[in-house]
Amino acid sequence: MISLNRWVMLALAAAFSLYHVVRGLMTLGQADSPWPSIAAMALYLVATVLSLWPTSPTAMPGWLAALDLATAVSVPLLVTSELNPQVNNGYATWHVAAIGTLMTIAVVRRQELIGWIGVLFLTVQSVLWCGIGTSVEIGVTGSIMWVIVASVLTRSLVKVSRDAENLAVAERESAKWQAAQDAHQGERRRRLEQTAVRALPMLREIILSGGELSEEQRMESRVIEAGLRDEIRGRRLLNSRVRESVDAARRRGMTVSMLDEGTIDDLPETELEAILNRVADAIDATEATRMIIRTAPADTGVAVTLVALGPSTDPAEPGDSVRLFLEIPRSVSADAR
Repeated sequence: MISLNRWVMLALAAAFSLYHVVRGLMTLGQADSPWPSIAAMALYLVATVLSLWPTSPTAMPGWLAALDLATAVSVPLLVTSELNPQVNNGYATWHVAAIGTLMTIAVVRRQELIGWIGVLFLTVQSVLWCGIGTSVEIGVTGSIMWVIVASVLTRSLVKVSRDAENLAVAERESAKWQAAQDAHQGERRRRLEQTAVRALPMLREIILSGGELSEEQRMESRVIEAGLRDEIRGRRLLNSRVRESVDAARRRGMTVSMLDEGTIDDLPETELEAILNRVADAIDATEATRMIIRTAPADTGVAVTLVALGPSTDPAEPGDSVRLFLEIPRSVSADAR
């Protein structure tokens, strides 16, 4: 595939635009007065230079589009004001190809409406000045064709660019989806492995005993079941120390509930490890009948909240009382362990 860079395209457009002016200069003698044509050339050159400025964005700004349209209206009027429409003016009608080129540039730079208005004005003005037959001879149809081709190609390129962007977005979304699926499969395998490691020994004992379990085995089964539930609901609230501390607390008769709502997923591993070790320390040091461990809202400075309840020691206030209320901040350092 052949591709031209921006500078080559600009150089070709500038050379072609300058050619019209050179052709007009060579035929100044055919005009009754050269000054309107010279003024038209100056205006055309200014509009062309600004339209082809190398650092300009692809989309032409509105003020420049207005200048190009004003040029498309002024130049034909200036040039034809000093020419005889009844004779063959030859290259003296340089303005037809020049305005066609300028309007083509406007179309390519996303000002299609301006390009069409300019070339339509050129067509109408030429027909009124010299008639349909002569207008065809001086190249009006060629200018119209340039604008048509520029419109078709520009729309096609815009569509291709849009399709390429949509494809890139779709590819990124597909990659994200695949990554999420891979992560889901990996997490599923990890949980199945953890389940097998923790539950299979007890399942074997249940099978071998025919379902007749001792009280100790029943307790251990409940601890394992609760631990498996923690793997689902607790997620990043768990590390090896927290698992051991929670299991030990349950064997002491404590009911432990864990809930990770995803608000600590963005914490660095070192910070998270320090937080979880503080959770484990709190569990080990607390005597209660029930403990709730959950992540705190993301818009607070707290990472994890622990609440422990136990029988009230005050006869005047029967029921449970708070034995522990602990908020562990998100910025816990490893030294705080």
